[in-house]
Amino acid sequence: MIRKFALLALFFAALAGAATCGGHGTPETMIVSPKWLAAHLADPNLVILAVGEQNDYDAGHIPSSQFIVYKDIGEAGPTGLILELPPMPRLAEVFGKYGVSNSSRVVVYRLKDWLTPIARVLMTLDAMGLGRNAAMLDGNLEIWKEEGGAVTTDVPTVKPGKIEPCPQDDVIATLAFVRDNLHSPGFRILDARSPEAYNGDPKSVRPGIRAGHIEGAGNVHYDSLLTPKGKLLPAADLQAKFTAAGVKPGDRVVTYCFIGQQASALYWFSRYLGYDTRLYDGSMDEWSKHDELPIVK
Repeated sequence: MIRKFALLALFFAALAGAATCGGHGTPETMIVSPKWLAAHLADPNLVILAVGEQNDYDAGHIPSSQFIVYKDIGEAGPTGLILELPPMPRLAEVFGKYGVSNSSRVVVYRLKDWLTPIARVLMTLDAMGLGRNAAMLDGNLEIWKEEGGAVTTDVPTVKPGKIEPCPQDDVIATLAFVRDNLHSPGFRILDARSPEAYNGDPKSVRPGIRAGHIEGAGNVHYDSLLTPKGKLLPAADLQAKFTAAGVKPGDRVVTYCFIGQQASALYWFSRYLGYDTRLYDGSMDEWSKHDELPIVK
């Protein structure tokens, strides 16, 4: 009998562990308001990460929030690609030093207007299997203050967390995945760059990258996803932009840009709208190195 209860205890412990790793967020969990965050600042499992410049953080930040060193969650790829995900154990170490564990609720916010880096942080958490408990604050630090949020210059002392990543194989798209699905029904590619870069304007293209966009891609500029004040557009307006770019209900979506950072914003909001979405991390940095792959203007 004792052995039976021991086995049951192990079974339910395994279930509890599984519940804290894997899966993706929902529209109800992926974006939180300043009001929600203010009401949950004292939650013991809450970890708040600030993205931006160190001097902006030092001048004042949301209480208990920590400044994340953005460069620690990216690295150059083995074939010269500019921005790729580091190995999972290293990412677990990076986020663990901020107190993140598998059961943490993580909220990421902008000190100013850095939408794409915070989306990259969130996409990284999603790839690690922590996306279900990760959220973006709707608005930057200025909006937080305008809505009555407190600020401090105190730097919190946190206990390191322990993360056991469960890598999600439906977050990152490889070159082969994009190439092989390029003309598949229900497969839609979205370019997160500016319309000028999408259309091949030489002045808007990075050195070493072919001008134009991946054949068949639609364009949703990442900067069009926010209001002029910096809050997220209403879901209906976001959906209208995706629809205008050719995305249909039930489509599988892949987002890309120059190096995978701008596309992280499209990735997050595409999942927020309910699409099965992947980020092509190599983006044009990788695609344009292969002359046999189609690029159009």
